[in-house]
Amino acid sequence: MASPSTNTGSNSLPPLPQINVEVPRTPAHTDDTITPVSANDTPATLVAEKSFSVAHGRNSLVSGTSAYTLEPELNDDALKPDPGTEKDFSVHNNKFAFSPGHLNKMLNPKSLPAFIALGGLPGLETGLRTDVDAGLSLEETELTGSVTFEEVTKHAPSGTNSHSIEAFFDRKRVFGSNALPPKKAVSFWALMWQAYYKENVLILLTVAAVISLALGLYETFGVYHGPDAPPSIDWIEGCAICVSIVVVVLVGALNDYQKERAFVKLNAKKEDRSVKVIRSGKSFTLSVYDILVGDVLHMEPGDLIPADGIFISGHNVKCDESSATGESDQLKKTSGEQVLRLLERGHNDHKDLDPFIISGSKVLEGVGTFLVTSVGVQSSYGKILMAMRQEMEPTPLQKKLDGLATAIAKLASAASFFLLLVLLFRFIGTFPGSPLTPTEKASKFMDILIVSITIIVVAVPEGLPLAITLSLAFATTQMVKMNNLVRILKSCETMGNATTVCSDKTGTLTQNKMTVVTGTFGDDSFDDKNPGAAENRSSHLAHNLISERQRRLIESIAINSTAFEGDGGEFGFVGSKTETALLGFAKNVLGMGSLSQERTSAQVTQMLPFDSGRKCMGAVQKLPNGTYRLLVKGASEILLGYSSTIALATGVVSLDVFQKRRIADVIDSYAKQSLRTIGFLYKDFPQWPPRGTENPDDPTVAADLGLLLDDMTFIGIVGIQDPIRPGVPEAVAKCKHAGVVVRMVTGDNIVTAKAIATDCGIYTDGIVMEGPEFRNLSDADLDSALPRLQVLARSSPEDKRILVTRLRKLGSIVAVTGDGTNDGPALKAADIGFSMGIAGTEVAKEASAIILMDDNFASIIVALMWGRAVNDAVQKFLQFQITVNITAMIVAFVSAVEDPEMRSVLTAVQLLWINLFMDSLAALSLSTDAPTNEILDRPPTPRSASIISMTMWKMIIGQAIFQVIATFILHFAGPKFLPYPDNEMRSIIFNMFVWLQIFNQYNNRHLDNKLNIFANIHKNYFFIGLNVVMVGCQIAIVFYGSTAFSIVALNGPQWAISVVVAVLCMPWGVCVRLFPDSWFEVMARFVGGPFVKVYRPISRWSYRIARKLKPKEKAQEKDESASDDDYRIVASAE
Repeated sequence: MASPSTNTGSNSLPPLPQINVEVPRTPAHTDDTITPVSANDTPATLVAEKSFSVAHGRNSLVSGTSAYTLEPELNDDALKPDPGTEKDFSVHNNKFAFSPGHLNKMLNPKSLPAFIALGGLPGLETGLRTDVDAGLSLEETELTGSVTFEEVTKHAPSGTNSHSIEAFFDRKRVFGSNALPPKKAVSFWALMWQAYYKENVLILLTVAAVISLALGLYETFGVYHGPDAPPSIDWIEGCAICVSIVVVVLVGALNDYQKERAFVKLNAKKEDRSVKVIRSGKSFTLSVYDILVGDVLHMEPGDLIPADGIFISGHNVKCDESSATGESDQLKKTSGEQVLRLLERGHNDHKDLDPFIISGSKVLEGVGTFLVTSVGVQSSYGKILMAMRQEMEPTPLQKKLDGLATAIAKLASAASFFLLLVLLFRFIGTFPGSPLTPTEKASKFMDILIVSITIIVVAVPEGLPLAITLSLAFATTQMVKMNNLVRILKSCETMGNATTVCSDKTGTLTQNKMTVVTGTFGDDSFDDKNPGAAENRSSHLAHNLISERQRRLIESIAINSTAFEGDGGEFGFVGSKTETALLGFAKNVLGMGSLSQERTSAQVTQMLPFDSGRKCMGAVQKLPNGTYRLLVKGASEILLGYSSTIALATGVVSLDVFQKRRIADVIDSYAKQSLRTIGFLYKDFPQWPPRGTENPDDPTVAADLGLLLDDMTFIGIVGIQDPIRPGVPEAVAKCKHAGVVVRMVTGDNIVTAKAIATDCGIYTDGIVMEGPEFRNLSDADLDSALPRLQVLARSSPEDKRILVTRLRKLGSIVAVTGDGTNDGPALKAADIGFSMGIAGTEVAKEASAIILMDDNFASIIVALMWGRAVNDAVQKFLQFQITVNITAMIVAFVSAVEDPEMRSVLTAVQLLWINLFMDSLAALSLSTDAPTNEILDRPPTPRSASIISMTMWKMIIGQAIFQVIATFILHFAGPKFLPYPDNEMRSIIFNMFVWLQIFNQYNNRHLDNKLNIFANIHKNYFFIGLNVVMVGCQIAIVFYGSTAFSIVALNGPQWAISVVVAVLCMPWGVCVRLFPDSWFEVMARFVGGPFVKVYRPISRWSYRIARKLKPKEKAQEKDESASDDDYRIVASAE
């Protein structure tokens, strides 16, 4: 990192005089003693009267007497605790000079008086026992001694023995870790209560069951039955219903509990990321959760600041703090030391006095380091997140299914009410001459009421929201294992229907393992890619280049770079792959020494960040002769246009037409070999910034790189190889087979882009276009070109955003990949944004919906397959659920109306077991089928498609017909050919009905007309296990639940009848699948048309009444969303 004193041009402030403010400090691991200060001294007074002599690699300041003090900025209340925060200022056995409360006073809001009261940057450095250059020591465990608030300007620990070997023991104890405490989990009892009280039907059923239980108990114990009368067991049904309700609530609560746990784990994974930190003088990456107070962190464009801190040093750092403070302007940062120097001079423009780095803000420009002062819940962003914690929002599919469930429930409620009226009138008609006592009549009425209410309970598909939740939880958990981290749940659903993917090239289609393999510098060149003469290898290049040209090339790479030395990176460097490849070339081929020494010895005046429009970046260094040299690197074919001279071995000569054509041919040759070409330019200036290019806000720096790019000297060009990832051509082919169009959007030149797109299988015979041409097309031309556009080269982030928004306007469901900060708008504009987990900036990750943790295009196929699997899982369960709904309602209704005693063939307890079975266990079993490659054999589902397809309606109606006929034959005709009494026949029917649902699950494993319903069933252990549970429970109920379920134990032949009749639904399913969809559609429209015409006016009328009865906002929000799905139930029957 270059020193501030030699890089004054990097800040928006004029050069300052040296100020005599010495802050003695002791380097880490030293026993030097320091003269004690008086007990009345404070950090503020000490800093105000002394000057900084900081020799950590930043240039020391020459001592001298200051004519200014910091007295105007001092404030006795600067560190006074705010009400309610007193506990943050008191830490037992604090071995640091400050408590978390002291450090928090610098922010919320930003406070220069607090910054000064804490001793400025040197005071913070000493008080937090760290080093602003070397960072924390990797050997730190429990600290010995302590630094008091009064002694913050010295390091005089009183010796105590260390008792802990835990790394950073005291630092974590005092300041905490950079992780928010887990959200307080909702207790299981609270989840049970929520599962119960939100279901009005369950409450109604409970009231009816309690009344029935009370009447049954009265009949048993309060009425004399005579000496020979059997004991009354009427109370058992009421008790069994109560137990069934408890079981339903328990299962619902358990599902909610599992769901919360699953998403807590996913959120922890989602929020984790890597940051670049300096410890023990070395730079490396570590988890954001491992950041501690006292750490020194790197900043670069695109970073999301993970903790509060104070700016140490850097170049032209600007931050967007809108997400943390609401401040929309870009805020230029000034180093902590320079802020104090300015204050001592009496400078009072607060734009120049901002050393505060706020967590949650984004780095827009520049590079630098900052000292962490607050982490976790003590940080600004941590406090905001703690205050904003809220429940997970439902996904669009969940909302759609909630509305669908509401519509089904209303139809069921209408049928139930009609049944209640019919049975009630029949019951009242039996009153004249009835031998029943009033208590028995009341009990009979409650039986009728309970059956009617139970029909609603059975019909209400509570399992629909559960099915989508379970399938999403299952899918997202599996996707994490396959390098897809889902940040926004709805993206998982949407990805299943994606119609186009706009992919980056570098790192996504290619391996992002970059190596410089070719190069041309004037008349000298090398080629490590293609076999050739040995003297044409890179190993001979350094011998051929004269020292001046070699030194200029090294400086062009080393100084004009944002990468840095660190462990674990490519070639020993940490940064973007292009940067590390160039530094590796400079180190291994050109003989560059230590990167930090190269940068320290160079007087860097200004860093000019990457310009996405001109595809280049720059750095300015001050030369020993007093002149300034602008070094530029970037897209070679663009930079060639800015060049008027070229550096040769004989010196700098004019770049004539012949030379320019020769270089253009080299660029084209490299591009055709799928190489990324990077060019290098330079230009010397007598002063900086050149006249006419000054930044109006800061006259010491140039305003814009574009103003400087003229009459440049061309140094040379390198070709960087980035091999295509294994499996990418196959993945692209799979996308095309699935009906998904793949487009490549890259910043490379058109020749390189076309060559790589051809290798990947993306480019066939479509359109290849460059960004400048693309952005100048009219809307009409865009619309005509987009369907055939396959490659967009030399594109800017704005081009990508235009492409995405235009494709969406044309009706496409668009997925897009991005890794840079400027890709944020395109990622947000897309239906599904994919960011890169390795190469992506934190801003890109925040804007995305899914993070590709391996940066691999093949992982997009995983998201596509699981997205379709989620939608399929919901449709499978929906098909199963509606089949049972129709069958159970018809059977219960018809049998109750027909029976002389108004008894349904399925009792309330039996219906509740069926409800539990299909709402929970079936939802689990049908939500866990992993996708296979066959899922890519069909095109994407259009946005406007109904959630219930015509093929699904065919299976629903076909299976409902079979189940109703089978049940009615056994119920009405069974006594004529089966020699069993009524109670045994009812038991056989109940057992058969449950087994029908078990076997019908297998029919619902496929939504298409394929006949093999057992495909891959051996791979779904969840399905097999849950079926074992369901079968086991049903067997136990038949043998041991006779009293509660109003059945008798069955013998072998009776079991055979139940199971054999039920298993026939599977061959019947084959017949249904073979029935042509087109024939069924004609029949459905003919039969269903009149129903739709009657249903819709009634539905609209009911909504109008609902809006009048409900508060206006809630009615509008809930009913209108439900209305659309209400119609969708019958839409395909029109």
